[in-house]
Amino acid sequence: MKYALISLQENACKVVGWRSGGELPEPVIEAIPNAARVAEVAEVTFPVAESLFWVDCADNVIADEWYYDVVGQQILAVPAAPPMPASGNQPSSTGSQTL
Repeated sequence: MKYALISLQENACKVVGWRSGGELPEPVIEAIPNAARVAEVAEVTFPVAESLFWVDCADNVIADEWYYDVVGQQILAVPAAPPMPASGNQPSSTGSQTL
């Protein structure tokens, strides 16, 4: 078992779409309701400021890929981002060789 460091002062976010216009699409990011950021995952706890606290978590939890649901008081995975749209402006390569 590991421990997740929860930051109540930071919202957890997810990618909800993509905005085109540049060379590459830019992610559209939205806060997850009632979600606090998992700032760190550690084998052992250490003293932290009052706005932070530790909770038990599974061994597969990764900071910023999981969040803490403050209502349900559980750690959940950040929803997967929708697929990035294909860009017609792919960068060209030089010196590449077909094998």
